[in-house]
Amino acid sequence: MRFRIRPVDTSFYDLFAESANHLVGGVSLLAEMLSDSADREDVARRMRDAEHAADETTHELVKKVNSTFVTPFDREDIYALGSGLDDVMDSMDEVVDQIFVYGVNILPPELSDQVTVLQRCAELTASAMPNLRSMTELSEYWIEINRLENQGDKNHRRILAKLFSGEYEALEVLKLKDIVESLEDAIDGFEKVANTVEQIAVKES
Repeated sequence: MRFRIRPVDTSFYDLFAESANHLVGGVSLLAEMLSDSADREDVARRMRDAEHAADETTHELVKKVNSTFVTPFDREDIYALGSGLDDVMDSMDEVVDQIFVYGVNILPPELSDQVTVLQRCAELTASAMPNLRSMTELSEYWIEINRLENQGDKNHRRILAKLFSGEYEALEVLKLKDIVESLEDAIDGFEKVANTVEQIAVKES
């Protein structure tokens, strides 16, 4: 392991954990939005609040990097990880907003499969962030995220096939396709976060 001065300040790790916990809350709201009984206007409002809270955490992280002489690992990796976590939240917020703004009344039940993938990704990411302190027990995290992303790709193809099967009217297809693509972006975003964690771990080993 290469020699490196480590700062005593642990707030970077705390902020990464906070960002990941925002994602757990975000995907919970996304799952609620898919419910037939959801008050979609209320869920959309709470999701906007959650996304703003996530932005604040990201801003705190950037300020911390800019004001700290010795960082726990390379600055560009801190920026990449913080940005990656924020991008996932943005994608989930986009899904909720699209469902609300487009006024989609009937959602394909298969969308719940993608939300299940997102929920698992969020849980794994939140569990992995504290391990950045020791750089241990992280390989299982990025391997499982990669597996989940592959599952998300399969779900994505099946959902698109159903959308273009003729079951839905053309206008509904356009609306639903946007939602489906945003869900895919969120899953891809989790894989990018996991890839960044892997890169950091390799550099620090």
